[in-house]
Amino acid sequence: MLLVLVLAAALWAIGWAAGLPHRLRWAMVGLLYLAVIALHLVLPEGHALRLATGKSPALWLMLGGAALIALVYGRGVRALKRRAGARRETQATPAPKPGTFSEAELNRYARHIVLRELGGPGQKRLKQARVLVIGAGGLGSPALLYLAAAGVGTIGVIDDDAVDGSNLQRQVIHTEARIGTPKVFSAELAIRALNPHVAIRPYHRRLDEEIAGELFADYDVILDGTDNFASRYLANRTAVAQGKPLISGALAQWEGQVSVFDPARGAPCYQCIFPQAPAPGLAPSCAEAGVIAPLPGVVGAMMAVEAVKVIADAGAPLRGQMLIYDALYGETRKFALKRRADCPVCGGIVAQS
Repeated sequence: MLLVLVLAAALWAIGWAAGLPHRLRWAMVGLLYLAVIALHLVLPEGHALRLATGKSPALWLMLGGAALIALVYGRGVRALKRRAGARRETQATPAPKPGTFSEAELNRYARHIVLRELGGPGQKRLKQARVLVIGAGGLGSPALLYLAAAGVGTIGVIDDDAVDGSNLQRQVIHTEARIGTPKVFSAELAIRALNPHVAIRPYHRRLDEEIAGELFADYDVILDGTDNFASRYLANRTAVAQGKPLISGALAQWEGQVSVFDPARGAPCYQCIFPQAPAPGLAPSCAEAGVIAPLPGVVGAMMAVEAVKVIADAGAPLRGQMLIYDALYGETRKFALKRRADCPVCGGIVAQS
């Protein structure tokens, strides 16, 4: 038995040295345990391996049962604590009336409320706003966090992907403990921890033609943080058809861009500027070409700023303009964008006066 315990300790130490997460280290130990049980069930009595690992499987089965009971008990206690904590928080903080702010919210948004361009009315618009973020990856991560921190009342996020270790270099809303978790549910946990005063709606699926129209109808502003042109063109068509502002960001290695596509208010749409997707290989993905870690944070935060400006009617959103940020050389450039009269998506749209 001592031999097995030494092997378990060695496996744990190897996992620790390799930087493996706790769950993988426990999985290694669990496989060793199952191997020992299998040896005792398969090998005859008196076999050297059985003698070296405790002679009888009964002791190992009892040990495994005790560990399982302890695990279930521990999880049950933690669940009860979380439930009790949530109940105490609910009882201690009465819900404010619709359209009003609680004491905690007034304190939270104090730095917004003193801004002349935002103030109380702007913060109220944010609380009443509904924003959909497409993608919970590099761009969606900072955008979601800052929209939640800013007090956007309802935030939707749609993504069909799960958290992978390679995401953590730049997708700051996720953690190592949530590797394997669908990104929308990982984002939901982070947003609830950051601001319990906002409502988060996760959609664990890919955006497609079947659901786009009905989904967009529930929101006021759309943020596009996708990494493929099919989703970008679909989001653009749907937003234009419903007269919704589409805030779009994109990344490539050291460079990012952001714009507000809003034909209903005189700005061009995405397809005005990019009539067709580039040929394969001309616009490689981040996985193929790489991307510097802080760049999605910069561009995603810019997208959140544009959303706040659009919602609160503050300043001059990037309608009809594209902002380019070159992180390698610390430069920004801004270009004017024009609508195309022959655009198949927005060519017939008449801007609101």
